[in-house]
Amino acid sequence: MSGGAGPRAVNVTDGALLKPLFVLSIPIVVTNMLQVAYNLADTFWVGRLGGAAVSALSFSWAIVFLIITLAAGFTVAGTVLVAQNKGAGNLDRIDAVAGQTIAFVVALSVIFSVVGYALAPWLLRLIGATPGTEVFALSVSYTRTMFLGIPFIFGFFIFQSLLQGWGDTRTPLYLMLLGVVLNVVIDPFLILGFQDNLALEAAGLTALQSDLYAATGFDGFGVQGAAIATIASRGVGAVIAIGLLLSGRVGIHLAPRDFLLTRETVRKIVRIGAPASVEMSTQSLGVTVVTALVALAGAEAVAAFGIGTRVTSLVVLPALGLARGTETVVGQNLGARQPERAKRAVFASSAVTAAVLLAVSAAVYLNAAAIVGVFITGAEAASVIATGADYLRIVGLTYVFLGVFHVVQGAYRGSGSTRVAMVFGIVGLIILRIPPAYALVVWFDLGATGVWYGIAAANVLMVLLSGAYFLRGTWTDGVVERERPPRRIPAADD
Repeated sequence: MSGGAGPRAVNVTDGALLKPLFVLSIPIVVTNMLQVAYNLADTFWVGRLGGAAVSALSFSWAIVFLIITLAAGFTVAGTVLVAQNKGAGNLDRIDAVAGQTIAFVVALSVIFSVVGYALAPWLLRLIGATPGTEVFALSVSYTRTMFLGIPFIFGFFIFQSLLQGWGDTRTPLYLMLLGVVLNVVIDPFLILGFQDNLALEAAGLTALQSDLYAATGFDGFGVQGAAIATIASRGVGAVIAIGLLLSGRVGIHLAPRDFLLTRETVRKIVRIGAPASVEMSTQSLGVTVVTALVALAGAEAVAAFGIGTRVTSLVVLPALGLARGTETVVGQNLGARQPERAKRAVFASSAVTAAVLLAVSAAVYLNAAAIVGVFITGAEAASVIATGADYLRIVGLTYVFLGVFHVVQGAYRGSGSTRVAMVFGIVGLIILRIPPAYALVVWFDLGATGVWYGIAAANVLMVLLSGAYFLRGTWTDGVVERERPPRRIPAADD
């Protein structure tokens, strides 16, 4: 049975709203930044192996990220069900919901793992990797290794989602930090071995490096070593996470019986999680299609778009953190039958997001060329910088709208209205974005600038549509019922 609030759980159903929103959201923002550090560490060390290795990583991540987003949507169900049951005071239901969500997501990840491992070569050919090349061989090795570790990766993701619904975002942050440190430490050894290990050389341990290589002859696993390091570090985090849940030290206290799936709970997990999976995978699909449109304007435009999207993803991290915090606040308050407080939380998150991104947009606009210049050097740099600066000046002016859109989407997910979030995700990131961008590039011959205007227009329109539906208030019904107190039997003398 779940215990009290838990050592780090935040009370979001009473008192002020802004403070608990920040307490919930800031650790999520930092966790997302640590995820970026994960990827940067892999890219840095793999980069020591040459261009073919870096290309292999790029091909592999296009597939791995899509599979991760498909399965990660189901972790949203854990956040929603835990948050709303906690807000409703149904503490006895939380353990069963949490355990079954873990069982469902891990089972799903095992299926993805087996299918992904088998289909990896075909999937890589589908996205343009050329069979028979060094890049293709490295991509297959990395992708298959990552698929083998998918259950460990999702073991951590579902822990993060369950604790978020409970109101604790700091414990997942600490586990992510542990994973990043472990990954950074073992990456160079698993990738490069001891013969050519820059980590040992930087520490002045060249003699030790020579001795270790003489003793082991270990040359590293190359690109595959990066995947092994990621799986190992995630696996450690996942094992600790399950241990914490079984011990009850984080508020949720699981027992073996809680992992047994029931039809009612599975139905809720699928009803909430499937649309969230579609919504999340829509983002990666949208970027892929837009990249194909940008390619019509040339390779330099693609490079500029890649840099621009990288900057955008960093800029909106605070909005994404507030959106996840909003999920918890909305979920618990709807469970507590406090829809007006849930709405106020969304307005507060939107206002903070707008204020932050307004300042960021101004800074990006004024320094667009310098920002792009950080990411590229070489003969083609001037053209890429000019095109990328146009992207940041045009799209950057709509960062406020993009950030508020993420917050409103978080409100829909927190209420369990994941189908609504899915619809607005498809409309905003596909329908409103791609056809106008195509028209501006092909029919009006505006080149990459046409795509930038298409993206900017979509950012504005999608928040207007999503916000209009939000103001209707029909999304606040929730998905769980508050437990009723036992009916009192009248005494004989009543």
